[in-house]
Amino acid sequence: MSQSRKILARHAGRESLKPGELVEASVDLVLANDITAPLAIEEFEKLGRGKVFDTGKVVLVLDHFTPNRDIASAEQCAFVRRFARQYSVEHFYDGGEVGIEHVLLPEEGLIAPGSLVIGADSHTCTYGALGAFATGMGSTDVGAAMATGKAWFRAPEAIKVNVTGKLRPWSGGKDVILYLIGRLGVDGATYHSLEFVGDGIADISVDGRLTAANMAIEAGAKNGIFGVDLQAVEYLASVGVAAEEQALEPDEYGYTSELDIDLDVLEPQVALPHLPSNAVPVGEAPKVKLDQSVIGSCTNGRMEDMRLAAEVLRGRKVATGVRLIIIPGSPRVYRKSMEEGLFDIYLDAGAVISPPTCGPCLGGHMGILAAGERAISTTNRNFTGRMGHRESEVYLSNPAVAAASAVTGTITDPGELS
Repeated sequence: MSQSRKILARHAGRESLKPGELVEASVDLVLANDITAPLAIEEFEKLGRGKVFDTGKVVLVLDHFTPNRDIASAEQCAFVRRFARQYSVEHFYDGGEVGIEHVLLPEEGLIAPGSLVIGADSHTCTYGALGAFATGMGSTDVGAAMATGKAWFRAPEAIKVNVTGKLRPWSGGKDVILYLIGRLGVDGATYHSLEFVGDGIADISVDGRLTAANMAIEAGAKNGIFGVDLQAVEYLASVGVAAEEQALEPDEYGYTSELDIDLDVLEPQVALPHLPSNAVPVGEAPKVKLDQSVIGSCTNGRMEDMRLAAEVLRGRKVATGVRLIIIPGSPRVYRKSMEEGLFDIYLDAGAVISPPTCGPCLGGHMGILAAGERAISTTNRNFTGRMGHRESEVYLSNPAVAAASAVTGTITDPGELS
């Protein structure tokens, strides 16, 4: 049985689950944001329960259109604030406490190995990096879970991803997942769990694993998950979560297929418009003229990403005609970046620094593209119109490539900068 199904079985009170079985399971955490929470709250109210199932297990994060971009987003946030106060939601994040939800929750110590987490956001699968079964759901299901603490699941089939070798300079978790999506396609893992195993995992940081798990959904996967090794245990301890090492060890009803990734030969990847699966090595990407570079998001807004961008930008200037927008993913990342002097490097290079927000990733604000403009971005999706006008283009990359490309004005391998 795969690790994902083991977790589901445990929360459903079952000894085992076969792929395709439907079960009702108790959840450990229910998440929604300023876009998805209002609908979930409306569904919750229809049930007439009068209280959330556990005030400490409902999490509300106002991160998508905040600071509010317009009246409509302000009204949405006000609606969620009223609900959080009325029902005494303990984990409500707003204003100076808000971060991009999938950067924020692990930092807040809300994710534990073996837990079952659902969220009204497709990138909830991020938390699989810490050994949790985490997946996105619609707002209706999340509203019901807020009231009952339960949700229905179909036990997923599993794909084993064997990771070997050591990362090359300038490659990281983003390149692992872009390469994998390129192999699988955007629907190649539909309703499967992607389970990452192998000696190469030790060379991928926890930040990198969070990035890789985050984009499991871009291959259609139900979730992505890693075992819990010493790195993960130490990370969890740093945020107040006690955990023991636990490898992914399937038994009966294990994996339906396997894929191999050799880090020794993995180059930085770039996903060309308009699909994350259009991944090619950075050296094969077209040398298009860029108008914007975005470094941040729930995919690459962590400290490792901020430091990597600064390493490339140090002593360099952004190319004329390119707008570089840097978005630390949480208040902790923002403060730590400032304390380490990274903001000075960004500002000296000519970048704009945003408060923590999803912003341009979903075409919200803080960096919308006009017709004909091209951006390279560390975000997770580059669908038509994703970051603005339908006639704009988005190329996806890791932070080092995005920073190097901002410096040259075209898509660039950071190793080529002199």
